[in-house]
Amino acid sequence: MNIGVRREIEPGERRVAATPESVLQLVAVGLSVTVQRGAGAAAGYPDSEYATAGARLVDSLDLGRCDVLAHVRPLDAGTVARLSAGTITVGLVAPAANLEVVAALRDAGITSFALELVPRLSRAQSMDALTSQALVAGYRCVLEAAMRLPRFFPLYMTAAGTIPPARVLVLGAGVAGLQAIATAKRLGARVSAYDVRAASADEVASMGATFISLDMDTADGAGGYATELAEDRAARQRELLRPHIEASDVVITTAAIPGRPAPRLVGSDMLRGMRAGSVVIDLAAESGGNVEGSVPGHDIPILLDGDRGMITLVGMKDVPSAMPHDASRLYAKNVSNLLALMTVDGEVVPDFTDEVVGGACLTHDGIVTHQPTLEAISPSEEARETGIQR
Repeated sequence: MNIGVRREIEPGERRVAATPESVLQLVAVGLSVTVQRGAGAAAGYPDSEYATAGARLVDSLDLGRCDVLAHVRPLDAGTVARLSAGTITVGLVAPAANLEVVAALRDAGITSFALELVPRLSRAQSMDALTSQALVAGYRCVLEAAMRLPRFFPLYMTAAGTIPPARVLVLGAGVAGLQAIATAKRLGARVSAYDVRAASADEVASMGATFISLDMDTADGAGGYATELAEDRAARQRELLRPHIEASDVVITTAAIPGRPAPRLVGSDMLRGMRAGSVVIDLAAESGGNVEGSVPGHDIPILLDGDRGMITLVGMKDVPSAMPHDASRLYAKNVSNLLALMTVDGEVVPDFTDEVVGGACLTHDGIVTHQPTLEAISPSEEARETGIQR
């Protein structure tokens, strides 16, 4: 059975869905792997290493002859149209934001697996791409802040005087947030953090940071994620966070709710009381932003109150792709582990009674199998049909 891997077509995407290491794993379970030449070049994986691992190299991947297509970015409608019925796809899909592509996968008879849907179970951790890529993003965003901050992160005691450590505030203590805390601590910053989930206080403390308690009710959701706060509670949260933000040199926001826009944690007015030169990193800019005014891929200067200078608001974009070698190494392993789970005697044969396989499946046999996506896609199709009739 042939696994196809092509160069990602999204501009700026440098990751790849298979590495020479993951090719070895796939070949070991009896699968064949075809890789488009140059697919891993931007991530630091040369064609020669793929060939050594046992992959077949081609100039152009024939999508219609792939039994399985492994990908990083969500597929577009043009790619789906070139796949044969019965093809299996494995990768990130972002179903809530790509309902038309989900419908195309369904109508084309594609069995698609969305790595965002992998259940948060102990035995599925090695297939959890959201976690692996969040780790990369949390690390990277601290480096981005350090490069922009006009001050040191660590404490320095010199003959010319003492330089205090930077004060870093992390909002959201999921995988990305905890990695941001760990990285900022390694750089010598004084770190504090906040999250609405009950377990976060102990997790933050275990990383050596100070947990900020706002004396609000917790908001724990399914799968370890937070639930969205009602607007009155969200407004109260923002006001309680204001003095902590104003006292920080760096604010890093990482809060996300799967399938929904990122929660708004910081209003633009909350930034104007910060010190000149401070940096705000919005890791959730691509999904709507935790910080009002952030723009993915752009640094926005914000003037401070009282003509005190300015701060920089950074909207992050394609963060894991900024560190493509290790991001690809982790992601490709997520993909190959899921494929290995479904492989029997050299054939990818999904067992939908397996809660990991069934949970990760998005479309199969002409239907949308993920219930929340099905519920979201039905009204949009009904509206389109009604518009055509009119």
